[in-house]
Amino acid sequence: MIFSMNMTTELYSVKKEMVTQMDPIDILLVEDNPADIRLTREVFKECRISNRLWLARDGIEAMELLQGEEGKAPAVTPDLILLDLNMPRMDGREVLDAVKRDQRLKTIPVVVLTTSEAELDVLRSYQLGANAYITKPVDLEQFIRVVHTIEDFWLMVVKLPPKPERTTEAC
Repeated sequence: MIFSMNMTTELYSVKKEMVTQMDPIDILLVEDNPADIRLTREVFKECRISNRLWLARDGIEAMELLQGEEGKAPAVTPDLILLDLNMPRMDGREVLDAVKRDQRLKTIPVVVLTTSEAELDVLRSYQLGANAYITKPVDLEQFIRVVHTIEDFWLMVVKLPPKPERTTEAC
């Protein structure tokens, strides 16, 4: 079947309208670099899809949000996790491993978004269950394009798994 440009644009517009009427998408950004946090927040504020961006500045904060602190319920069950690898206290590899071993969390898509281009990091991330591995561009415009690409693919194209609970507050 061949679609004209107008039909494709029309279908995209319908999909966009359907997505914006859904519940907000919860995204957990696990990142320790203040500049990357600021840029990612700005791009997702302009997002065509209603979203709540949660922030953890290291792996321990991420796991506290996801699993709850001792005796407390989890703060968030995100639809998508954007995960840096190289962070203080608990690195992204440990977070990825913990998320994919947890029965409640393991179906959450995890996109590794890191500066590392090391083949070993790529291989290890996929072995631990990463759904995608993206190397952060150094160039500002390219970084913005990457975040928009994540938005387009993971929030508009992919059907995300249902989550057991909804959350109400974000950063």
